[in-house]
Amino acid sequence: MVLNAAVNGPRLSSSPSNLKDHQFGSRIQEIRDQLGTRLLILGHHYQPENVVNYADLRGDSFLLARQAAKNQEAQYIVFLGVRFMAETADIVTSPAQVVMLPAPQAGCMMADMATAQQVREAWETIDSRFRQEFVPITYVNSSADVKAFCGENGGLTCTSSSAAKAFRWVLEQDKRIFFLPDEHLGRNTGVQVDIGLDDMAIWDRYQHELMGSNNPRLILWNGYCPIHQQFTADQARHLRQEHPGIRIMVHPECPYHTVSEADANGSTEAIISQVQASAPGSSWGIGTEINLVKRLAIQHRDQTILSLDETVEPCPDMMKITPESLLWCLEGILKGEIRNQVTVKPESARWARVAIGRMLDIGC
Repeated sequence: MVLNAAVNGPRLSSSPSNLKDHQFGSRIQEIRDQLGTRLLILGHHYQPENVVNYADLRGDSFLLARQAAKNQEAQYIVFLGVRFMAETADIVTSPAQVVMLPAPQAGCMMADMATAQQVREAWETIDSRFRQEFVPITYVNSSADVKAFCGENGGLTCTSSSAAKAFRWVLEQDKRIFFLPDEHLGRNTGVQVDIGLDDMAIWDRYQHELMGSNNPRLILWNGYCPIHQQFTADQARHLRQEHPGIRIMVHPECPYHTVSEADANGSTEAIISQVQASAPGSSWGIGTEINLVKRLAIQHRDQTILSLDETVEPCPDMMKITPESLLWCLEGILKGEIRNQVTVKPESARWARVAIGRMLDIGC
């Protein structure tokens, strides 16, 4: 992958008008009006309010990437999210479309826990021991190179909402699953498709060895989302004591015992849909990124919406994009400069499309 422009992004003086905070909005809107349908700004749900408000479309990462691919009028796609999301958008869009990430230093801690080299080394050990019995599945929250590895080795990608379908696709072939990079999503999905906890093993990326079952049906990479890992079953029980009748809903990136304690679990889009469909007076304790939980509480004041942990910090990578860095990218377009473009290498993009294509072929 190539990231064009300085890694540190813009300084305030880089903005031609040296605008103050309250002026960013009007200038950004001026550029949007000038570029019209040639510009598409995508905003992930976890972005802070002062950034996501500029998005033309909001959603989960893969949903947004597919929307960009469908919108062929959009020549310039600015992704308000993190690096793997922009990579996925570059993979699925046409060569005529340019994808930019206003803050190129906005990575993903979970995705960074599984590099392509680490995955290849683990695969060599697993494949030599189990003789082609495993199929790799990667969560879309992974690098383009890891997606490419899965495509090249008979595997596929999945989203949090399609993970169970991807798991069943492998199991129906009488194969076993190597899932990465999120241990928690993998374990929760394994239980959902009737794989027992005793039939799971963990690939320890530090020790470079398998831990747990000697004959696993599911091998989990020991990566995790540092935000979702903070939500606990004890927090859910405490919230029930404090708010009788409250229902608990968490993201499946949360630990197994947290998900087991919850009344419901699902993707970011599923959480939003559940709240939108709930009757006035409903009470929800939600375990996911705090920016989204606060937004839902504001949008649905007729309901009680609380975080499982009100002290949890926002995702630090999601907070790296600012109105200033967005404006800097947009000003560059007007000058004929493509700033902070995300470009996936052709070979990686080709195999990553194979992995994504398999996911779409099975109806995910």
